[in-house]
Order: sequence, then structure tokens, then C-alpha cells
Amino acid sequence: MLATAHLFPKLPERQDFSAEADRARLSKVAFKAYKRLVEQWGLTGQQAAALLDVSTSTWERLKRDGKEKHLSQDQLTRISAMVGIYKGLHLLFADDMADRWPKLENKAPLFARSSPIASMMKSGIPQMLEVRRYVDAVRGGL
Repeated sequence: MLATAHLFPKLPERQDFSAEADRARLSKVAFKAYKRLVEQWGLTGQQAAALLDVSTSTWERLKRDGKEKHLSQDQLTRISAMVGIYKGLHLLFADDMADRWPKLENKAPLFARSSPIASMMKSGIPQMLEVRRYVDAVRGGL
């Protein structure tokens, strides 16, 4: 029998935020990053709350208190996708378009003439992941 381990190295485990210890460790920095992203993109409280999947009053309380609870697996996934979009846009655009693009109407079929923010608010995590793939594809020239 031939040893094939060197041909198929073990891939790093994919982060899925399912472990409570991971969520506890990542929540503070993720929430801080999300608050900065909300500010950079100029989102309203309603938009920020919808994208994080919390009520507007909960968002305002979290933002005001500065004390996030341990974020859920879904919330961490949402933040991860949006931070990826943010990063991709800042690699793609060298000006303020990187922060304006998420709120602009988009003619691409993925957005159906709405803004990326509106489409992500409507369709949640699956759309957030699609927007991230879209930005990465455009940035990569696909």
C-alpha cells in the first residue's frame, strides 16, 4: 500500500462558529468590526439591525452599551460575510466608491436593481455570501 498522505495534505478546518468557545472568543472583535463597518458604510440603525438580524431597539442598546453578548453562529457568519465584502471592495476601489457601492442601486442580476444592502437585508445570509462571492469574482477579473 502506497503512502498518499503527502499527495492529499489535510486542509485546515473551516470556521463555522458552532463551538461556544469560538463564539465567546470572537464576539467582541467581530462586534467592534461590525460597528466600524456600519459607520463606514453610513448605514441607518434599521439597516444595521436588519443585517445583524436583531431588532432596531436591540441594535441601539448594543451600540450604546458597547457590551455585546456572545453573538450567535448566524450573527458571526453575517459579520464575517460583510467584513469580507468590505475588504474586497477596498481592494477593488481606491476611492470612496468602496464605501458607497453597498448602498447604490445595482443592475447586476444578483441585485435585481436594488442595492446590495437592500438585497442582503431581504435575503439574509445566503445573499450575503453571494454578494461576497460576486465582489471577489469582480475583483479577481472573473
